[in-house]
Amino acid sequence: MVLALWLLAQVDFAPAPRAVNARLLAGIGACLVTAFLLLIYSYRRRLYVLYWIGGWILTAVSMFLAAGRYSPIRLEYFVYGLSQFCAVAAAITFVMGADAYDDRPRLPHWYLLALLLMLIWFALAPVALGPSAVFASGHLVNAGTLCAAGAGYLALARRTRLVGAALVGSMLVLVAASNVWIAFWVRMPDDVEAGRALFVSLGLYLIAALGMQLMTFEDMTVELRGTNARLQAAQSELEQMVITDPLTGCRNRRFFDQVIGRELKRHRRGQIPMSLLFIDIDRFKSINDSLGHEAGDRVLREVAGFIVRNVRGADYVFRWGGDEFLVLLSCSEAQARARGEALQRAFRDSAEARSLPAAVGLSVGCVGVPLETDDVLAQVRVADERMYRVKQSGRPR
Repeated sequence: MVLALWLLAQVDFAPAPRAVNARLLAGIGACLVTAFLLLIYSYRRRLYVLYWIGGWILTAVSMFLAAGRYSPIRLEYFVYGLSQFCAVAAAITFVMGADAYDDRPRLPHWYLLALLLMLIWFALAPVALGPSAVFASGHLVNAGTLCAAGAGYLALARRTRLVGAALVGSMLVLVAASNVWIAFWVRMPDDVEAGRALFVSLGLYLIAALGMQLMTFEDMTVELRGTNARLQAAQSELEQMVITDPLTGCRNRRFFDQVIGRELKRHRRGQIPMSLLFIDIDRFKSINDSLGHEAGDRVLREVAGFIVRNVRGADYVFRWGGDEFLVLLSCSEAQARARGEALQRAFRDSAEARSLPAAVGLSVGCVGVPLETDDVLAQVRVADERMYRVKQSGRPR
């Protein structure tokens, strides 16, 4: 880089009278794109943007080196070889930019060795053999590398649906095609056809720069969407934690307070019957006292799982407190009573009951919710009282 800056200080950039210096114009354009990418990097510090900046800097150096006239002639040949190497290095940097979108790319040792060998070839071959020694080969190597870069961005666009990546990849492939055309149909760097092809490549590069800008903003949009999705998921998880009993997995009283108003409106508007089952675990306190809280927690989990599996998906199961559960049903009181008795019998014969300490059972109280009621808690107390009478009688009622 220091050598390139020293050479730039000795360059006469005066354009030839017969034509515009296309390489000088391309170098200025590359500098403008670099400045714009630096602004983007100031607020979007992503590694692939940094690789883009490096690629455009190398492109600018390549153009500026090839734009001037040097004396003696061997120095001019040497500088031209360096410009070809910088162009290839820029294309390699664009390849790494595509790889850096998802992860930090790693350069293997053989890759660095290949770069060193290319530097030696492009620097010394023109001095010994003339610029034609690296003209066609340089453009072909550049074309192959740009094609690989374009393929990388097109693959990235296919995977991420980024329009900017597709635009960058397409333009780099077209620039690669123009390099192939120069290698086979242009004889020397100063031919008129080479200048025309360079103007075409400059236009394609500028479109690729627009694609890079678009890709950056699309990447920001994707990241914002992902952040919003994660926030929504975290909010949903937090809401579930707030309305769910952590031990049994049933809904808690907070959730009951949230849904009961809506259910009452549906109850009145649609004339839909509603009933409550108040369920208590028999002999739970003695199990807790004799076997410990761990055994009591296991009983609660098993019973809660049994109740949830044996009610309809449209019904609500709440842990009301301690060893008490409340079930909100969309049915008449008679139907709810029958379902409560069936629930008691099913639990008595279930695998859960056999796996739990002896004499664990369920006592169930039932009440229908009148259409005109505004105080559901009063109905809960009635169901609780009926459950207590069932427990005292010792009969599954």
